[in-house]
Amino acid sequence: MHWLEKYWYQTTKLHLLLVPISLVFRALTALRRAMYQNEMLHSERLLLPVIVVGNISVGGTGKTPLTLSIAQHLVAKGWRPIIISRGYTPQSTPSNVTRKPSFRQVTLDSDVQLVGDEPLLMAKRQIAPVWIGSDRIATAHAAMKSHPECNVILCDDGLQHYRLRRDVEIAVVDGARRFGNGRLLPAGPLREPVSRLESVDAVVINGGETQAGQYAMNLAGKVFYNLLDPTITAPAKHFRNSINHAVAGIGNPDRYFQHLIDLGIPFTPHDFPDHHPYCAADLAFKEYEAILMTEKDAVKCAPFADARYWVLRVEAEIDPTLLDHIQKSIKNYG
Repeated sequence: MHWLEKYWYQTTKLHLLLVPISLVFRALTALRRAMYQNEMLHSERLLLPVIVVGNISVGGTGKTPLTLSIAQHLVAKGWRPIIISRGYTPQSTPSNVTRKPSFRQVTLDSDVQLVGDEPLLMAKRQIAPVWIGSDRIATAHAAMKSHPECNVILCDDGLQHYRLRRDVEIAVVDGARRFGNGRLLPAGPLREPVSRLESVDAVVINGGETQAGQYAMNLAGKVFYNLLDPTITAPAKHFRNSINHAVAGIGNPDRYFQHLIDLGIPFTPHDFPDHHPYCAADLAFKEYEAILMTEKDAVKCAPFADARYWVLRVEAEIDPTLLDHIQKSIKNYG
């Protein structure tokens, strides 16, 4: 769907075909949510509080950095979170074999092709146990059984997973791209209408102006680490007089490229589709002294990296009142 994304931030003749499909998608989305709200479809509440971090649009809004920041805050306050994510869908099961719920814990040596780039990135931060599974409820139960000491569930990208009841809903919005042309898939980037934000507990604006009742968030990072040897670090000024290539296989590559520009680093940009499965040939540039990438890219490039691969680590800086709000919402479970 990478080719379609350019149509999500404008209106063209193609929308004569896309808008009718979008209206059907909108109706089905509303019907599904209403069926869960009216208990026509079953949802389940866990014995632990559940915090969901998600969005109403496709693409990178900053969910993963925000999830990690919240997890770090919870740990600092004495909570013991478990992070659950969908991860990658396992290979299809033969029709004569009964399909069983598929879930697993993500470890430092997990295969990125089996668990996904974002779950592996989160696991490498070593803040909290990370589990993946397409069935969030089954995944949560398995994780809780494996980690009985944990006392809060943090769900990365589960806003539309209504089977899992939640105590706190947080929606992240890209402060620059916002909602594109305002249409639902496939005519626009939205999974749900903008009105969905009225029902969440918190709206977080990543890199843009906030309105009353919203929370600000910014991604900060000035230090790179070497992918081949992460103990080696370098400040942004180290790359200001070198030949650099920058790669980004994330939902919004322009945000990363703009960050490098703000750091005063010259580079040749190369954007790839979100979750792109890198191979060495993708980065076989003719002349360069450094390849600069995101952490999400790095977990897939590590197998063929050399000393010229550098990774920018970013942290989400968020309004502290959001963290207070989360604390108050789950304190009765302490």
